[in-house]
Amino acid sequence: MHLPKRWLPLCAALCLCASGAAWSAGEADTPSAEQPFKLTVADFRYASAPSGQDANLRWRSSDSSYWVGYYHDPTFGAQSRVGFDTSIALGESTTLQPSLQAASRGFAGGSVNLQMGDPWFALVGWGRTNLKPYFNLNFDPNDAITLGAGWHGPGGKTLSLTLVADDRLHTRQRHWHAFARWPLTPSLRGTFDLLRKTGDGDTGPVRAWGWSATLDFPTWFLRLARDPKQNFSSQDVTRIAAGLRF
Repeated sequence: MHLPKRWLPLCAALCLCASGAAWSAGEADTPSAEQPFKLTVADFRYASAPSGQDANLRWRSSDSSYWVGYYHDPTFGAQSRVGFDTSIALGESTTLQPSLQAASRGFAGGSVNLQMGDPWFALVGWGRTNLKPYFNLNFDPNDAITLGAGWHGPGGKTLSLTLVADDRLHTRQRHWHAFARWPLTPSLRGTFDLLRKTGDGDTGPVRAWGWSATLDFPTWFLRLARDPKQNFSSQDVTRIAAGLRF
């Protein structure tokens, strides 16, 4: 992979700071007070367009997260964003998870999810935007409903199946996610997401498979993803990301 020169100092810092402080696999999903920040940089390798870059910094405090980010490619241009999400306990095994996001070019959006049950759980969610121009780094339809079910196991294990379906723009866009997160060693966790997408795209019907795979260490992670017809456009993309917790 050839990274743009402006990314090289940051990527070098990620590698130098990736120390091996151990955590147990069960602690992987809960940011510690000593590591409240997560920095992610990503390179988007398009099949028939110049590549794009993104940087995102997230800060987590208790059950809430705040983030800032910046994306750029020569075709779309640049867009800055800020966001917030939190988790509100409604009972012993029920949580409400609202989120808000704003971006340059006048974009605003939000969502709310309700998760019920433990260790087996069900999920229902709803999202809306103001339909202003937005480079969707979530990759699922934003004006959509979400339905899902899964299982949380000991040591941070998770299995789930989720449907995200457009319910506003009459595009018939659907994303099915088969998701697995599993500890591989006491200091390494693997995450895999298999995606099936269908619906009306920018240039006609879309029927495609995608995936992402992540190796997650105590203080850093690496992710590789393949997304055909990204955001239901004509572009196939390979995404390479690295992140650091501190």
